[in-house]
Amino acid sequence: MPYIGLGLINFALMTAMALFWFEVPLRGNGLTLLVGAILFVTATTGLGLLISSFTSTQIAALFGTAIATMVPSVMFSGMMQPVSSLEGAPVVLSTIIPTSHFMSISVGTFTKALGFAELYPELISLLIFFPALTVLSMLLLKKQEV
Repeated sequence: MPYIGLGLINFALMTAMALFWFEVPLRGNGLTLLVGAILFVTATTGLGLLISSFTSTQIAALFGTAIATMVPSVMFSGMMQPVSSLEGAPVVLSTIIPTSHFMSISVGTFTKALGFAELYPELISLLIFFPALTVLSMLLLKKQEV
């Protein structure tokens, strides 16, 4: 829970900076963006839980999570190039990382005036991540204890 709380505080600060300091208008539904952020932070916490289930130290889990999430998030989420321009394995990778789904939500709400009706597939995808990663983490942890 502390990680989710810190992530949401970070989201609130960055959104406030975008709106008030950089004067980026929020054209879409702010509640959609907030729900997407909550689901995204929860999903990424699930990724950290998964990686920590098969590492022996907190430092190893921290570095493993950073390496396993940062590079794919930057390269395959649509941050550097559109996901539609990807081919092969990167397309598959872009669908199994939470960042690409949240990128669609944030870009859609800020620039395209989208709301729940248009972004529900992305929200459902993010909703599936945490339970799936938690179950996988529990299975890996049980194998490790035996």
